[in-house]
Amino acid sequence: MDVKLTINNTPITATPGQTILEVARQNGITIPTLCYHKDLSPVGSCRLCVVEVEKWRGQSAACTTPISEGMVVHTESPAIIQSRRLVLELLLQNYYDAGYAMGDRPQDNEFIHWVEHYRVTAPRQAQPRFAVNSDPNPVVWVDFNKCILCTRCVRACAEVQGRFVWGVAERGHQAQIVAGAGVPMLEARCESCGACVAYCPTGALDNRMSVGLGAADRKVLTTCTYCGVGCQLDLNVKDDVPGGRVFRVTSNPNAPVNGMHLCVKGRYGYDFIHHPDRVLRPRVRRYLLQGLPRPEHDRGEWVEVDWDTALGIAAEKLRQTREQHGPDSIGVLTSAKCLNEENYLMNKFARQVIGTNSIDHCARL
Repeated sequence: MDVKLTINNTPITATPGQTILEVARQNGITIPTLCYHKDLSPVGSCRLCVVEVEKWRGQSAACTTPISEGMVVHTESPAIIQSRRLVLELLLQNYYDAGYAMGDRPQDNEFIHWVEHYRVTAPRQAQPRFAVNSDPNPVVWVDFNKCILCTRCVRACAEVQGRFVWGVAERGHQAQIVAGAGVPMLEARCESCGACVAYCPTGALDNRMSVGLGAADRKVLTTCTYCGVGCQLDLNVKDDVPGGRVFRVTSNPNAPVNGMHLCVKGRYGYDFIHHPDRVLRPRVRRYLLQGLPRPEHDRGEWVEVDWDTALGIAAEKLRQTREQHGPDSIGVLTSAKCLNEENYLMNKFARQVIGTNSIDHCARL
């Protein structure tokens, strides 16, 4: 049976078991959060999402409070706004930004967004407590001076990647995020997938390869080329060179297969795009273009051609080989970098077009 409640004087019908935050977001009502993320288990620790429920004592965390019949909720009362300002002031007392990445991804710094939204200023200037770039991980940049102990990195590593690298050490004012038992990330079994970076709301964890390079001129949604799963991601592109330059990869939360999750290759293995040895157009040997027989020794230079020419030559050579030596003289080797659908088509090509069962996959080699 549906649950009827009121949020900000708006009657709402919701599903039993939902939290106040979930219902509010489904109905276009914004409640600020920092420790909460829809992919992670709620903990209600940051207290930025507190709301007032009529006839209830005190203020309740919207991310962990389930709805009930007849509930009347207020999300932006003067008392609630004052509570949120106080929370942000307290967090600002330990938040120190050295400024090296100020222009990188301002839209991704959720903490600063809410600080500016509520016009909060720190009562005193924070001082750095940790070393910048404090971990030797080759792809993850660590600066815990920006950490607000939301523990999203801890939960992302445990619940999304299943590695349990991050944890919380010490207590009270001395509490801090640590890898393992206070060891470098790689020693704590980190796979460098960057899930902690993707879920961090402050920039305390960042992508080492793009720190300080500024904001993207545009983002291009694409499919990762490293395996057949079909993960989607955003290429962050700068237009300072012809055709653009990819300098960062970020998760796309709307990706149907993977959401925010990417492996180390998908998130950090993009430097091949601009490698000087990368082949950008199909090539064939010159003797094939000239219709000459294959030389015994030096087969000559490679020549760039269009796709129709290259595929035409390949198709003709396959036809000739099949007619002269039979279909089992041809073997097909597919690629782990193709989509599952593409490998399926290669299977059909081998068995139904060529007529051979000699097909294998490069991941077996």
